[in-house]
Amino acid sequence: MADSIMSRAATMEIPINSNGDSRTIPEDDGLEQAAKAQWSLDEKDLQQVMVSGPNLNETSIVSGGYGGTAEGIIPTSSIKGPAIRFNADFPPRRIPAPGQGPNMHQAGTAEEATRGVAVEKLDFMRKWGLNTYKCTKQMISERFGRGSRTVDLELEAQIEVLRDTKRKYENVLRLARALTNHFYSMVQTQHALGDTFADLSQKSPELRDEFGYNAETQKLLCKNGETLLGAINFFVSSINTLVNKTMEDTLLTIKKYEDARLEYDAYRADLEELNLGPRDAVTMARIEAAQQQYQVQKDKYERLRNDVTIKLKFLEENKVKVMHKQLLLFHNAISAYFAGNQQQLEQTLKQFNIKLKPPGADKPSWLEEQ
Repeated sequence: MADSIMSRAATMEIPINSNGDSRTIPEDDGLEQAAKAQWSLDEKDLQQVMVSGPNLNETSIVSGGYGGTAEGIIPTSSIKGPAIRFNADFPPRRIPAPGQGPNMHQAGTAEEATRGVAVEKLDFMRKWGLNTYKCTKQMISERFGRGSRTVDLELEAQIEVLRDTKRKYENVLRLARALTNHFYSMVQTQHALGDTFADLSQKSPELRDEFGYNAETQKLLCKNGETLLGAINFFVSSINTLVNKTMEDTLLTIKKYEDARLEYDAYRADLEELNLGPRDAVTMARIEAAQQQYQVQKDKYERLRNDVTIKLKFLEENKVKVMHKQLLLFHNAISAYFAGNQQQLEQTLKQFNIKLKPPGADKPSWLEEQ
C-alpha cells in the first residue's frame, strides 16, 4: 500500500494558472497526510524486524521516500539480536570439485580398463593381419614356383601314406556298414518267415511237419545271424574309432605342423629379404626383430614336427594291433556262420569278449514310454 501511495505522490501533476502560479488542491494535503501516517507504521514494523535480525554494527537503515523525515533513519548499533555463531561440534563438509570423488575415480578406472582391452585387441588384429599377409605371400610364391619351402622328405612320405591308408579304411568302413544293414534286413526277414511257417504248421494239419521243420530252420538261422551281427557291429565300431578318432587326431596335428611350416618359411623369407637390403640403423632394428620372430617360428615348427613323428609311430603300432584283432574276429565269425557251426560262432564271440544284447534291449521300457 505504501508503494502505491508513493507512486501516486511522485507522479501527481501540479496544475499551473495563467500567471504561472501553482494552485494548491485540497486533495493533495490529504494525500500527504496519509503518506506520512503510512510511513510511520512502516518504520515501526521495520524496527521490530531489525530487533530480531542480525547485528549490523557498521550500517544504518534509512526508511523514507518522497517527503520523508529524519526520524526514518534507524541506527543499527541500537538494534539487538542473535548473531551467527560457529558450531565446533558440527564437522565441516567439503564439496568435491567437478571430476573428483569416489564415483569419478571408479569411472576413471573402468575407462582405463576398457581402453586397455581395446588397445590389446587392436594390437592382436595388427599382428594377425601382418602374419596373414606374410603367410599368404609365401603360399602364393610356392604355388607359382618363385619361393622356396622347407621339406622333410621322409616325414612327407609317411604323411602321404597315412592319408592314403585313411581313405582305404574309410572305404572298408563304408562297405562293412552296408553289409551290416543288408544282413540285418535278411535276419529280420528270416525271423518273419519262421513265424509264418510256425503259424501255418498250426493251421495246416496235413503239412504240419513240413512247416515245422522249416520254421525251426529259420529260427536257428535267425539266432546265428544275430550272433554274427554282434561280431560285425563290433568290427565296424573298432574300425570307426581307428579312422575317425585316432587317425583324425593325427591328421589334425599334421595340419598344425603344415601351418607352422608355412609360417616358418614366410618369416625365413622375410629375414632373408631384409638381409639383402641396406645396413642402416632402421634396417638393423628391423632385422633384429625379424630374427627374433624367425627363431620363435622355427622352435614352433621343430616342436610340431617332433609331435607328428611320434604320433605317426604310435598310430602305426596301434593300427597293426587293432586290425590284427578285428580281422581275425571277422574271419572266424563269417566262417563259423556260413559253415553252420553254432558252437564255434559263440566261442568266437567269447574269445573277443563280445556280449550280445538281448532281443528288445534297444526298445524303451513301458515305464519310459509313459
